[in-house]
Amino acid sequence: MSETVFDPGLQPERTLLAWRRTCLSFGLGSLVAMRFTAEVAGIFAVLVGLIGVGLAVAAYFAAAVGYQRANRSLNRTGALEHGAWPMALATAAALVLGAACAAYLVLSALRG
Repeated sequence: MSETVFDPGLQPERTLLAWRRTCLSFGLGSLVAMRFTAEVAGIFAVLVGLIGVGLAVAAYFAAAVGYQRANRSLNRTGALEHGAWPMALATAAALVLGAACAAYLVLSALRG
């Protein structure tokens, strides 16, 4: 029986794949929101969409760096070392996406 508490490479890799799916979803959601709000919000929609995509891309790369750090620390010391940057960036991307949707609803009602 092995004395390690983790599967070498598997747990951090599964986490990385989950973060990648989440970040891709936020990026795609921001682009879709930009597409549907551009008619109502104009340049504001484009800026918000690009900010959302930028945050999703930043979270994607932060998750990759976090995976490398976690994998290295688990293999060296057996302790998990991780940061909160992917979560913070993904949260910001979700907030930007929500702001775009709220702006669309408000501006549509005003045009209405």
